[in-house]
Amino acid sequence: MPTESPLLRRSVFAALVLALAALLAWLLLRALLPGGISAIEALILACIAFTTPWAALSAANSLVGLAILLGARDPPAAVLPALARIRPGPPRSTTALLVCLRNEDMDAVLPPLARLLDGLAAAGAADRFRLWLLSDTQDAAAAAAEEAAIAAFAARHPATRYRRRAENTGFKAGNVMDFLDHHLTDEAYFLTLDADSVMMPKAVLRLVAIMEAEPKLAIVQQLIVGRPATAAFPRLFQFGMRAGMRAWATGQAWWQMDAGPYWGHNAILRAAPFRDHAKLEALPDGSRILSHDMVESVRLQAAGWAVRCLPAEEGSLEANPPALPEFLRRDERWGAGNMQYFHLLRLPAFTALGRLQLVQAILLFLGAPLYALALALAAVNAVTGGGADTPMGALALAVLAHWLCYFAPKFAGYAQALVQRRVAGTYGGRAAFARGALTEILFMQLFEPLSTLNKAIFLVALPFGARTGWLPQNRADRGVAWADAARLLWPHTLLGLAATAAFGATSAAALALALPFTLGPVLAIPLCVLSADPGVSAWLRRRRIAATPEELAGAA
Repeated sequence: MPTESPLLRRSVFAALVLALAALLAWLLLRALLPGGISAIEALILACIAFTTPWAALSAANSLVGLAILLGARDPPAAVLPALARIRPGPPRSTTALLVCLRNEDMDAVLPPLARLLDGLAAAGAADRFRLWLLSDTQDAAAAAAEEAAIAAFAARHPATRYRRRAENTGFKAGNVMDFLDHHLTDEAYFLTLDADSVMMPKAVLRLVAIMEAEPKLAIVQQLIVGRPATAAFPRLFQFGMRAGMRAWATGQAWWQMDAGPYWGHNAILRAAPFRDHAKLEALPDGSRILSHDMVESVRLQAAGWAVRCLPAEEGSLEANPPALPEFLRRDERWGAGNMQYFHLLRLPAFTALGRLQLVQAILLFLGAPLYALALALAAVNAVTGGGADTPMGALALAVLAHWLCYFAPKFAGYAQALVQRRVAGTYGGRAAFARGALTEILFMQLFEPLSTLNKAIFLVALPFGARTGWLPQNRADRGVAWADAARLLWPHTLLGLAATAAFGATSAAALALALPFTLGPVLAIPLCVLSADPGVSAWLRRRRIAATPEELAGAA
């Protein structure tokens, strides 16, 4: 795939997406048409029709990404040509390392930053980087402890700067923009890091070199993978996510080219254009944009700047939520932020591809209530006898095809590992890889319908004032009590039981086809408790199930 023509690449990719979507639609119609399509089945078709583009996009990204990962000599360079033009030696320009804080455990935040600064110094580049700790901590006692910890850190690392705002106007986006407006000096670039981000010196130096090699770049977003985790939940979740993101990000970077994503951290940005074009005003209702990163990306694209993704995972990590409740709350925050994009689609300043990226972000969450509604309608249809003439084999094939497309990134990542024989060095051997992959697939098959149902419940309630708030994140491993899990997940459990009973009252075949999508909500409470249980976590670690390459190599 050598051509750099955006029109050709995007035309080829659009054709692939349309072909996959048409296949999914044909398989579903083939299953429903023989018995005639009732009114309920027509509604089911409508729900699935709106979710099919996302499933097809997921599969297309994965197929293109897998082809590049298997066929290119240097896959990241195949989608980011500036990699081939970087020069050796220390950076010419100065870069600010920005870490946004809010009520964080500084004993966890500062050690990775110390290792980064020490590594940059060992590479002879210490004078080209300044660390800025940008605090939005509001509690006076927490702020005092934070300031004391940073003062001790700065005594050992003189390139450290600290600033705390009295008000966290605009949340993280406002925090960064306040730095650019009031504290930026000669820094040409800034690297955004979350409090749980870990970046290695080699990765940071590579990002700076890419920016220096390509003056039209405004953002280079590196792939981010999960840090070594002890708790079962993040350990299993990020094992599949890491495999899937390789294929997804590589395929997406191939066709998006200069219109790439920004995920808010572990990325390098050119300071001047970002300050000039990415300032976020309040929405018409006075609220602030929550999911700021994608909006900042599309605004820079509209101003003529390039945003690229570096689909390489080496040296770029983050911590994932330690348990199911934290993950669900994070999803709700992201969902509330992405739904704000409806207000922005009417604005005239975006490019067509920028609007498509906002629509894609909306569909990522809007698909949840549609999937949940389709399942509920299917249960009603089963109870009323509407699907008596539906050939179950054809319906199972349609459901399987949609499921494969939805999870295609993960399967593409696993396929790459097997074909390129990476399982020994990266995953600890074939047996460990098989254990990790099978356990993760089983876990995610229970988790994903539960997560989808939770998003659906939240999005339905969102117009009526449902909010999770923008609270400090819990980043610590902890167990979840049965009572707490029950208080959080009893609605999901009842809905799962009702759907399972409806399908079970129809036929064994209907129940078997529905169980992969209803069993997760039925088992929501024990899934929540056990995936945070220290004993389960220790069992996984002892058997090296779903271990990261960093853990296998002994990295912290």
